[in-house]
Amino acid sequence: MRFAPWLVALALAVSGCARAEPPRAPVPSAPPSVPPLEILPDEPRPDLPVKPTSADGTKVTVTDVSRILPLTGAIAEVVFTLGLGGNVVGRDIAATFPEAAHLPLVTRAHDVSVEGVLSLRPTVILADRDTGPPEAMEQLRGSGIPVVIVDPAWSLPEVTPRIKTIARALGVAGAGDRLAERTEAQVRAARAKAQVRAARAKAQVRAARAKAPAAAKPRVAFLYLRGTAGVYLIGGKGSGADSMIEAAGGVDAGSAMGLTKAFTPITTEALIAARPDVILVMSKGLASVGGVDGLVKIQGIAQTPAGQGRRVVDIEDGSLLNFGPRTARVLETLVERLYAT
Repeated sequence: MRFAPWLVALALAVSGCARAEPPRAPVPSAPPSVPPLEILPDEPRPDLPVKPTSADGTKVTVTDVSRILPLTGAIAEVVFTLGLGGNVVGRDIAATFPEAAHLPLVTRAHDVSVEGVLSLRPTVILADRDTGPPEAMEQLRGSGIPVVIVDPAWSLPEVTPRIKTIARALGVAGAGDRLAERTEAQVRAARAKAQVRAARAKAQVRAARAKAPAAAKPRVAFLYLRGTAGVYLIGGKGSGADSMIEAAGGVDAGSAMGLTKAFTPITTEALIAARPDVILVMSKGLASVGGVDGLVKIQGIAQTPAGQGRRVVDIEDGSLLNFGPRTARVLETLVERLYAT
């Protein structure tokens, strides 16, 4: 689960402004399944020193990767999958996979604890452009510890470049190439599966309605929900979910209705205009509004085809928008659930 600071600010700004009324008592839901890490079989041997250039243009020299500190869950996922998990000394709250559960927490939603980071004595720190606050990052750079900034990924085409960038920064470029190739192959396979499932769904419609045209691609609305905080947003172009929905053979409803911002406060009119056949949410967000029963009570949801059919797909928060080595598995899950709802 990773959101840029501007999204956090937007969520706080619209808190209580969206016309939505969740139930007072959230309904407990089963813990979401977390896609497993598929760690490369051979532990890489770092070839150091390396001199990567951070995404912000800063040149860095990395001489030691014995104590790695990734400040986002998405970066941690790549580091662990490369086979360097044993060198990781801390984690971000979005590193939800079991292999990182024992590590001390040093970042929460991009709120970096400088004292916590320095206490772990990292030899290299990995972050992205969204990691902050800026003052904290400046303090970390001033400490003399190498800080490598990488570009965030918000779409499928950005997955393999990001993997390779992180691997090169840690002196394991060869492992990065292997992981990138494997991930690309898995994404291609997941896309192919989506095409097969979509074709099968259309064939079923033809069989059920012999004279009706084939079903169009399902319209899927991604909703970012935090019911306890009164935050209700609908995803549009650039949300990250739009890339996943399109790869799964669907149409991002927010983008289709003309939303040019990544996230927009939900209104009844916007929901009805989006006309989603399926609603995609993060698992904790769904739980925060009382599960599916609470979701369909939000004004506007019941007026959509998705709400009327209770067609809701939830994906675990820490993996849906990470765009890393597990993305293909997340896409497979989305395909299976999208065409099973």
